[in-house]
Amino acid sequence: MMFQVVLVQFVAGLLVCAMAGVAGGTAAACTALLAALACVVPNGLFALNLALLARRRKPRDGAAAGTGMPSALPLLAGEFCKLLLTLGLLSLLVWAYRDVVWLALIAAVGAVLLVQPLALAWPRR
Repeated sequence: MMFQVVLVQFVAGLLVCAMAGVAGGTAAACTALLAALACVVPNGLFALNLALLARRRKPRDGAAAGTGMPSALPLLAGEFCKLLLTLGLLSLLVWAYRDVVWLALIAAVGAVLLVQPLALAWPRR
């Protein structure tokens, strides 16, 4: 499920990139693409972390379900790392890319982050 959300976020970032390219040129498209990737890549790594945590939690060898409740610490640590990586990548983008188009950056980050609740609320098959 979470990987589908990351895919929806990536598609939203590509759409903003295309619109920024039409409206603002190559610099705006590159800014939007890099900003979207700066948000999507950490979210993808966090989804991978969630998948690994869920896999570890499944009972093995006939153990009763619910025994050994896992700690919330790995989940919180993963979320913290995701936030730090997102902020670090966005900071690196602003520092290293000379032709930053701020409107494209804000639009890409906003689209990628705002599409997540919509993707989670979408009915599943």
